[in-house]
Amino acid sequence: MSASRLRLLMNLWPPFLFAGIRVLEMSDDHRFARVRLRLRPWNRNYVGTHFGGSLFAMTDPFWMLLVLRNVGRGHLVWDRAAEIEFVRPGRGTVTAEFRLTDEHLADIRERTAGGDKALVWFDTDVLAEDGSVVARVRKQVYVRRKRVDGEGVGTV
Repeated sequence: MSASRLRLLMNLWPPFLFAGIRVLEMSDDHRFARVRLRLRPWNRNYVGTHFGGSLFAMTDPFWMLLVLRNVGRGHLVWDRAAEIEFVRPGRGTVTAEFRLTDEHLADIRERTAGGDKALVWFDTDVLAEDGSVVARVRKQVYVRRKRVDGEGVGTV
């Protein structure tokens, strides 16, 4: 699937659409994405700042997707763990960027070459319009080469 089509589908995906999350950019090589969340009445919390679940949701699928689209069809990829640290109240528009590097991919391929799993942590800052950090999100992605049993059927 092309990056532009994936971006369109993600923008129409109900958890993003109804939370006000917008994928602004996804590079053709699926190594970069930029996401925006504007503060709206339906995504603010009791004290009038961004709901923490929306801040987390805007970062949730991207590392898994970027790795999945780049590591190759012979690998299993999924999210394994996540952490979020709320640094300051989120007001106004916030953004997050995800950049998968050659070094990330080389490390994953090396660690999984023999059939072992790789548990890789990725860090993302959610930034306010002035560049200050609103939240820090860590995502752990599980990657392993697919195994093939004696009959050629892939197993997990």
